[in-house]
Amino acid sequence: MNEPAPALSSAPLEVRPLEEGEFGLFQRLVHREAGIHLSDIKRALVAARLLRRIRELGMTGYGPYYRLVADDHNELRLMLDAITTNETHFFREPRHFEWLASDLIPRWRDEAARRERPHRVRVWSAGCSTGEEPYSLAMTLLSALTAEEGWDIEILATDLSTRVLDAASRGIFAAEKAAPIARPLLQRFMLKGVGAQEGKVKASPALQSIVTFRRVNLNDDVYAVGGPFDAIFCRNVFSYFTQATRQRMVQQMLSHLDTRGCFFVGHSESLGGTPGLETVIPTVYRRLTVAPSESRPGLPASRGEAPR
Repeated sequence: MNEPAPALSSAPLEVRPLEEGEFGLFQRLVHREAGIHLSDIKRALVAARLLRRIRELGMTGYGPYYRLVADDHNELRLMLDAITTNETHFFREPRHFEWLASDLIPRWRDEAARRERPHRVRVWSAGCSTGEEPYSLAMTLLSALTAEEGWDIEILATDLSTRVLDAASRGIFAAEKAAPIARPLLQRFMLKGVGAQEGKVKASPALQSIVTFRRVNLNDDVYAVGGPFDAIFCRNVFSYFTQATRQRMVQQMLSHLDTRGCFFVGHSESLGGTPGLETVIPTVYRRLTVAPSESRPGLPASRGEAPR
């Protein structure tokens, strides 16, 4: 008579702790691939974030997982997804959106009325996470610059993580996440879930039609983003990079910013002293006014003062 097969254990595999030398390998790999600096105090955080994937693969140590990541581009992306932090919410740091509505948008309207610019606005949301920032920008812009007036608005939203980009492109959020959205904007631009979707909201077709999501690694030598952009929002992103990496990224991003465009960073960040930029208000910068000989053909050298 055959012996019964042993029952399979549902207990997770025991994984050996992340050793110092193994952590060093991940530190160098992450910095080389994404430019992200993982300080020594992040060792426990990295171990915790990679543990689930290591168990899913049936591995029992971080060393074998590192060797897999180093040889498998798809697994490298999954590892970077796990490592990155994606904290965000709608209308985060509201002063930026208030200044956009009260100062920058009116300037664009005046310039269009004087035929100094087309009725077109291009904005780049870099490090967009799960999409709250670009959708907040879309609500702000669509409220003031309407298609009936001939305005054409495009928002490019990029991130390193394919996981958060997938979530952002779906545009579905728990209803409590929508709390920071002003009621008129909520009613106009967010759809309320019913039935199986009760307790959720979804970005309306009007929002989704002007936002394009794309994976962009800010550590790459070339950004496939197009431009020039009238504004770049790269907020609460630079704290993950060394000063040298940050300066290189900023200069590369500036090459995609209109000569009179504005650059927004997070409230705890600063680009003060960056060549080619001057402060408009704290955490908002603009390109330095160029001489007439350096301006783009057909456009004046300066759009005037921008009274974040």
